[in-house]
Amino acid sequence: MSEKIITLTFCGLFSLLVLTACAQERTQPKKPVTPEYVKASSNGMATFGAGCFWCVEPQFNLLEGVDTVLSGYSGGATENPTYQQVSTGRTGYAEVVNVQYDTAKISYDELLEAFFLTHDPTQIDRQGNDVGTQYRSVIFAHSPEQREKCRYYISKLERAHVYDMPIATSVKMFERFYPAEDFHQQYYQNNKDAPYCSFVIQPKMDKFKKIFRDKIKASALKN
Repeated sequence: MSEKIITLTFCGLFSLLVLTACAQERTQPKKPVTPEYVKASSNGMATFGAGCFWCVEPQFNLLEGVDTVLSGYSGGATENPTYQQVSTGRTGYAEVVNVQYDTAKISYDELLEAFFLTHDPTQIDRQGNDVGTQYRSVIFAHSPEQREKCRYYISKLERAHVYDMPIATSVKMFERFYPAEDFHQQYYQNNKDAPYCSFVIQPKMDKFKKIFRDKIKASALKN
């Protein structure tokens, strides 16, 4: 069986598992993160969509200075969206991670650098075998300053011809973020032996650690 077929099989099986698990959850609607909440926070806040949040969340959690990473949904209008709704690709929501970080230890510029290393920003409405608008490459800026930094960074990458294809990452102003169901939070950390984690996420983690070795938390380097 080829690697591509194995990956597709894993994606299919885990999609069924996720939908079943989420359908069984009976949690109260979670309060969204809004710009007002961000302004009241003493830490920095960043929101990135780079494909399946199962893969993106553990990578950002490796970085020194990153305090909290939550998987969730941004970009749509429906209140309290569920995974099932977002998975249709028709809600306008993207799977994202909301990163709360210590500005004294890590900068937004460094998080942007990490963002572009976590995925392929040239793919449109997909990441590999994950296809749909919910997997699009998108940055939700929390301030005009963040927005301009994003645009500058993208133009810099384009001018340097870092990628063979044009960058498809869109930059939008942040409006709200809804945390995903509990099943999705720290998925990799809680399911390291699962085939999807071993065959899909782990190689990404190994590459990320190698590239950002000087910025990885000491505790993460031991694992």
